[in-house]
Amino acid sequence: MKLLKIETGNFKLDGGALFGVVPKSLWNKVYPADKNNMCTLSMRCLFIEAEKRNILIDTGIGRKQTDKFFNYYFLNGTHSLENSLRTIGVKQEDITDVILTHLHFDHCGGAAGRDIADNDILTFPNAVYWVSHRQWLWAENPNQREKASFLKENFEPIVKKGKLQFIYHEGPFINDMDIRFFNGHTDGMIVPFIRYNNRTLVFMADLIPTSAHIPGSWICGFDIQPLVSLEERKKFLEEAVDNEYILFFEHDLYTECCSLKITEKGIRMDQSFTLNEILSK
Repeated sequence: MKLLKIETGNFKLDGGALFGVVPKSLWNKVYPADKNNMCTLSMRCLFIEAEKRNILIDTGIGRKQTDKFFNYYFLNGTHSLENSLRTIGVKQEDITDVILTHLHFDHCGGAAGRDIADNDILTFPNAVYWVSHRQWLWAENPNQREKASFLKENFEPIVKKGKLQFIYHEGPFINDMDIRFFNGHTDGMIVPFIRYNNRTLVFMADLIPTSAHIPGSWICGFDIQPLVSLEERKKFLEEAVDNEYILFFEHDLYTECCSLKITEKGIRMDQSFTLNEILSK
């Protein structure tokens, strides 16, 4: 198995929304905002080569939306999905599977695009796109609070091209990678658990967006069911520290991966490191 991070660029979100009810006097010390109260987040994806399959987890925000849309999110950074894949020697046609943890635009926007005639195209034409069935039903009939995060032009082309497959149950996806569902942030969000060199790497998606969100009550204001998130995160963090999981962050600009430890204040980040550093051990 080969694991490689795929940087797709950065964007900004309001710090108050990112940290919910946590006071700015606390969160700003560990994840600082700019003068406009905006926090910069990465959109870091993961490439997995295993069992003659090239698997990509999430796709970033993509490039097909209008300038007006992108101006809301202050895209920045030098990376893109296509260039990052090109850097590791992978063509878009080489991807066999795309796992979309959920269908919010910053996770699936890069799944589809448009050609010069403004026709829908798939970024990875030979891939099967995987999403949980519960998330699909949720995205197709969104509630008013979450509706702006589900842009149908990001995922309906996958259906029209006949490339969408549903995941109905938790369990193995390939050898050494399991799929689990979490429902606090959005219904049916996928979190992949990957076993590598006798360790387990967890692709955090929006279960724990950044290392600053590790305290159990530091819940993102975008979570649809915050009390469900509270319980899910409590159980996950206990399991993670007991089993020495490595957390791989999709949105943390400053920390790619970390381990955990128990402190007097609860479970906290222990060591931080890059994906390459942990894989080389």
